[in-house]
Amino acid sequence: MFPERLHQAHRDGQLQFFGHLAALASAASFTQYLAPLAQKDWYVYAKQPFAGPHAVLAYLSRYTHRVAISNHRLIAHDERGVTFAWKDYRTKRCVRDKPMTLSTDEFIRRFLTHVLPKGFHRIRHCGLFAAPVRRANLTRLRLALGAHSAPVVETTQAEPSPTFVCRACGGALHIVEIISPRMRSPQ
Repeated sequence: MFPERLHQAHRDGQLQFFGHLAALASAASFTQYLAPLAQKDWYVYAKQPFAGPHAVLAYLSRYTHRVAISNHRLIAHDERGVTFAWKDYRTKRCVRDKPMTLSTDEFIRRFLTHVLPKGFHRIRHCGLFAAPVRRANLTRLRLALGAHSAPVVETTQAEPSPTFVCRACGGALHIVEIISPRMRSPQ
């Protein structure tokens, strides 16, 4: 499925090639370039994490919800440039943190390589819950499981929910207590 969509994107002019890949703009060279990949059997190796799914989410969140370099790693900024701490994972010694000094221009260039262009998202839902196909997939899943409609969920209105502000967009976040029909106390 992926190779067909890739070829369709190429036919529709949605792919651009620059530098040493500029020759792939022609359909013949693009098809020839992808031919060896189509001959392979692709397998995904994914093993269960040792510490469980919570540890995986904690690991991923450290990389998806942070800036490229935190303030505590910045050591100095002077006429030589910006000095910051970096961790050398190749060394077996206890002290892996080392200072590095880059010119201010080079530091800013490297920092900006971590800033996404407008319209791009760092995290996307993919697979069954990808935004373009979520509703259709959930409908198919419910039919396959024999659940013909969405589950009924009630909200309690005992007291107004507290309002919080989203750090990313500044929008209001409302916390609502949700009670499932199975959790309701008998009357």
